[in-house]
Amino acid sequence: MKKAYLISALSFALFLNANAQDWKIVPGKITTTWSEQVKPTATLPEYPRPQLVRDNNWKNLNGLWNYAIRPKDQQQPTSWDGKILVPFAAESALSGVGKTVGKDQELWYNTTWTIPSSMKGKKILLHFGAVDWRTTVYVNGKEAGSHEGGFDPFTIDITSFLKKGGAQDIVVRVWDPTDDGPQPRGKQVNKPEGIWYTPVTGIWQTVWAEAVNNTYIAATKQTPDIDQQTLTVAPQVENIQPGDVVTVAAFDGGNKVAESQVNGESANLKIASPKLWSPDAPFLYDLKVTVSRKGKVIDEVKSYFAMRKSSIGKDANGVQRMLLNNRFVFQFGPLDQGWWPDGLYTAPTDEALKFDIVQTKAMGFNMIRKHIKVEPARWYYYCDKLGMLVWQDMPSGDLGNGWENRPGVIDRATDKNRTPESEGYYRKEWNAIMEALHNYPSIVVWTPFNEAWGQFKTVEIAEWTMKKDPSRLVNTASGGNFYPVGQIIDLHNYPEPAMPDPAVYGDKRAIVLGEYGGLGLPINEHSWQQKDNWGYQSFKNENDLFKRYSQFTDRLEQLIKLGLSAAVYTQTTDVEVEVNGLMTYDRKVQKVAVEKLKQVASKLYNPALVTLNP
Repeated sequence: MKKAYLISALSFALFLNANAQDWKIVPGKITTTWSEQVKPTATLPEYPRPQLVRDNNWKNLNGLWNYAIRPKDQQQPTSWDGKILVPFAAESALSGVGKTVGKDQELWYNTTWTIPSSMKGKKILLHFGAVDWRTTVYVNGKEAGSHEGGFDPFTIDITSFLKKGGAQDIVVRVWDPTDDGPQPRGKQVNKPEGIWYTPVTGIWQTVWAEAVNNTYIAATKQTPDIDQQTLTVAPQVENIQPGDVVTVAAFDGGNKVAESQVNGESANLKIASPKLWSPDAPFLYDLKVTVSRKGKVIDEVKSYFAMRKSSIGKDANGVQRMLLNNRFVFQFGPLDQGWWPDGLYTAPTDEALKFDIVQTKAMGFNMIRKHIKVEPARWYYYCDKLGMLVWQDMPSGDLGNGWENRPGVIDRATDKNRTPESEGYYRKEWNAIMEALHNYPSIVVWTPFNEAWGQFKTVEIAEWTMKKDPSRLVNTASGGNFYPVGQIIDLHNYPEPAMPDPAVYGDKRAIVLGEYGGLGLPINEHSWQQKDNWGYQSFKNENDLFKRYSQFTDRLEQLIKLGLSAAVYTQTTDVEVEVNGLMTYDRKVQKVAVEKLKQVASKLYNPALVTLNP
């Protein structure tokens, strides 16, 4: 018996080794240190959904899959081109492929998996964190579902397509036109240059399967109100039966602080003397939601929440200010693209994903503007846990309209006349993104548009966003065409700080500097390419760069007194040919010491700079 076990273990080890040999990182570009830790047998193995946790009965399907690139609209391939490491996009080095797909071709995936005994007899859900862009999923030769959208998670119930035993065959078909289509696509283009980056095609977040009962909790929506000291929780329960009881309980550590049953669509929990969440004290409560039937628990999920408020209010001079928990907190952070030289959209490891947030906080920032991209759920979890405010952009697409970033100038700005198809893609994905990210307390601002990139029906979109989520502020168009809607007016100005005149614009909206800086410093052997790199203003050494950065920060201190509520420095890291990051693209060089950056930033958080209207 022992001998048979040893032979079986050896065979399994040889199988894993053979699979690992089917993959290697594509050479030719710089990489992060975390790329050395990527394992095809355990790729991004962490539980991918921190806001809705079932501890057991799930299986991570990341790893080596078969792949093929074929002309568009052909039948499923009968042979495969090789192996691709999921969830890294085909164009990335970490995928092991490193090939451009394009609008005239489709990317096909294939894998098989055997359902564990613990998952048998249950409903099987197949989850995709994100796939760019149009996805069709086949299970055991039959189409199980499809999805359009490159930044939002989706789930397919594959129960009825499964065989009773043996290996289950999964095929995924993806088409992505990048900037040849009208869909939201962010910063990726077919011909990367300047501020535009490499295309991303295919699966780029974790794929996983989950076993649930026929009645199960599919989602929750929790919204805090610190003024009323309440938390509203709206669970979405699939196949709920008459008489089922849905209970929501909140915990401070091991102590239950509130419990309520769902009455109608939601439960209302009283959180007495709430511990408020902030960058200085990011306290998180635990949450448990259960469905019971005749006294027996049918399903249970764990989550968390924070008591925090994002709003505006006037200071003693009558200027609107961004408020956190009814207090003025200057929001200062970098423009964060969230790109990686080895994984493109996808961080090599969970440690790498967390690193950028940790390093940003060490540099003295309390906010991140997540620019034209949506991150995996675990990124927002780390922002919640570490205390990092987030401004969330909607990824742009369908560019081409007129842009005037100076408020008050007319006859230059135009709303884009999008086709019904293009408008439909935008609305569907922005709605899905806001739904998916609603529960993360770190997110305090939604930004529907950036710099007029595809900006359309501005008033309508802003009002829709505000109505959908009144618990956050809406920055209608960061640096884009100005319309008198939303709670924020946002100017982009390079390289030095500037702001709209509070006497003209500060009565109804908080004033922010949505982008400035862009100070460039190329670092030899840590750049995407060795020449023709780009920054808004270039320097040759750290001292000169820091001197200019420090001068800008001094100016921000003066602008705060005049009415500035927030500022966004470009940017966290270099990205491809952009060398204006505070870190290199490979994250191996911190261009200015974090201690120096933190020291000059600290004066911006002085509460004596602003007095609120009593």
